[in-house]
Amino acid sequence: MLLPKKVKHRKWQKGRSKNRAFEGRGAIISYGTYGLKAEGSAWVTSRQIEAARRAITNHIEREGKVWIRIFPDKPITKRPPEVTMGGGKGTVDHYVFPVRPGRILFEVDGLSDKIARESLRLAGHKLPFKTRVVSKRVD
Repeated sequence: MLLPKKVKHRKWQKGRSKNRAFEGRGAIISYGTYGLKAEGSAWVTSRQIEAARRAITNHIEREGKVWIRIFPDKPITKRPPEVTMGGGKGTVDHYVFPVRPGRILFEVDGLSDKIARESLRLAGHKLPFKTRVVSKRVD
């Protein structure tokens, strides 16, 4: 699973998702020819990223190359069960990446059209929002 080695601040505030229609950064395919684009917004955990990555690599069977374009670096804290109010913020439980619509999550290259689209479609089922398979325009 993906975890940051070192963070500047151990605990972050929750933050609010911005009411933007689309993501400003990371919305263009940069490395491969096919990409998985987010259609919705959610916090993606490192477990979900790993499950999607495994779905892609199992389907492509050691062909091509896979790029993961997101990294979970936002710490999420959790209090232990049956603890009363007070006593401060809980310990870091896991890490997430806040995804907004338009973000490219995964990219693949070196595969046929059919295999690339099917592998990214399978990966999209592991994520908590709708996704779309997009391809780079070749001029």
